[in-house]
Amino acid sequence: MPEVRLEGLGKRYGNLTAVNNVHLTVHDGEYVTVLGPSGCGKTTLIRMIAGIIEPTEGKVYIDGRDMAGVPIEDRDIGYVFQNIALFPHLTVKDNVSYGPRARALPPEEQLRVSRRFLELVRLLDRMGMFPDELCGGEQQKAALARALASGSRLLLLDEPLSALDSRVRVDLRYELRRLAKELGLTTIHVTHDQEEAQSVSDRIVLMRAGAIVETGTPEELYARPKHIFTANFIGETNLLEGWVVEIRDGISVIELRNGGKVEVHQTDHSVGDAVVISVRPEFMYPADEGMRAVVRGITYMGTYWRVKAETEDDEEVDFDMATLDGNLLTIGKDVYLAVNPKAAVLYPRPEDGVEEAIRLE
Repeated sequence: MPEVRLEGLGKRYGNLTAVNNVHLTVHDGEYVTVLGPSGCGKTTLIRMIAGIIEPTEGKVYIDGRDMAGVPIEDRDIGYVFQNIALFPHLTVKDNVSYGPRARALPPEEQLRVSRRFLELVRLLDRMGMFPDELCGGEQQKAALARALASGSRLLLLDEPLSALDSRVRVDLRYELRRLAKELGLTTIHVTHDQEEAQSVSDRIVLMRAGAIVETGTPEELYARPKHIFTANFIGETNLLEGWVVEIRDGISVIELRNGGKVEVHQTDHSVGDAVVISVRPEFMYPADEGMRAVVRGITYMGTYWRVKAETEDDEEVDFDMATLDGNLLTIGKDVYLAVNPKAAVLYPRPEDGVEEAIRLE
């Protein structure tokens, strides 16, 4: 399977920098998701890999070959667009067999290939239908089968699920990963949906303002993100500002702005440092002492309760509870909140402030 390597890749439109100095390697057979907010440059990046857009600077290598000047049809890629791009006048079978037909395969081979990939996406019984006779999820499955039938070893997915209903998106994202792994494809999947990225990826590449913020497995970016932007963008978190007042036995004691104190199992800061604590709602809980807050809202989320509270300095925090039985939290009730010290992450307080550090654009 091909390896994709980007070296100093960039794209400018006049004074606007869409992608800036991207270095990235996607390994053979790896499923990598490029994640980020709208306008961060992720679609421009994948289109430069495909050859739809020419880079302003840098290089794209596919299987060790420099792609400079190589048109999209000669890059040996399968590309699935955000907007479902099927030929409306062709049946599903003829759409899927378009690639084999363009490669001048014999008619019986064209049929064999189209049937194989329609069976893989579970659309064999729809092969005689036209695109407008399919639902949205089936149309995107047909588009995926067409990309796979091209014989490409590199699959590029550009927001392939964003136009679909939520239930269909959930089902189809697992189909995408299943097919990519079953066929041993190298896959680059662009999305703005963090849940989608976490559920299908071997590795996530998080972008912001045209540049890569950080890369890592879904578990790494959720549990131990290196950047405060990552902590805020992937999943939900509480960002609490304070100062390191004590370090002992592998623990940092943080005094928060509201006067409460919390402990964190991280000691790469010094006493007196201004810091920000990232703690997920599932790792904050009521206790006998800690950060004082007032309950402002309680929402049933199906498998847990999400409680919104407000600290003494008007800072909003969220925490989760598996059950309210025996705790009887009510709106307006005072609570003390503690933090799981092993699950919290410390960051230096950004010079430009937290709001600027987590801003999407």
